[in-house]
Amino acid sequence: MSNDASGANARSADAGPLGYLALGLTLLAYGLLGTGALSGTSAGGASSLAHLVGGVTLFVAGLWQFRGGDRFSGTAFTALGAFWATWAAAGGAGRHTAGLFLLLWALLALTLTAASWGDGLLARAVYGLLTLSLALSAIGVLSDTGGWGKVGAWVAALSGLASWYWATATLTGGRWGRLALPVK
Repeated sequence: MSNDASGANARSADAGPLGYLALGLTLLAYGLLGTGALSGTSAGGASSLAHLVGGVTLFVAGLWQFRGGDRFSGTAFTALGAFWATWAAAGGAGRHTAGLFLLLWALLALTLTAASWGDGLLARAVYGLLTLSLALSAIGVLSDTGGWGKVGAWVAALSGLASWYWATATLTGGRWGRLALPVK
């Protein structure tokens, strides 16, 4: 095995689609389970998925993006990976702790929204909807009102769909002989 070939492949690979798939899957699961639309489910049921897919996979994808020189995706994926891993591990946190945690991460998502502004409408949709979802979820937790949390969960699912679309568009771009799904 040539060290040259394996080193070149490792440096040129883009983990962006992996990161957006992991973010999309985690947000869809969290959102759909948090809406109560599926009988007998809750957002807490997504804990294992949030830890492994949202936490570990996003964190690793972020490190890979940093290595490739992508500061924005590296920051977004590692930070959101840390969020999901912490959220899964802190399952027994009190209401006020969970609400504060969600509000603080909404601020991070707001920073990501502002930083993604030049990347097009889809990037703003992913991070803008994530910001709104976290803020609504925090209000729901802090006010002990299930309605706000359910609205936040639906918004999280929309953010997850936008993230999933982004990853799919990136992965299929040009593979069908033409641009299949527009990104900007």
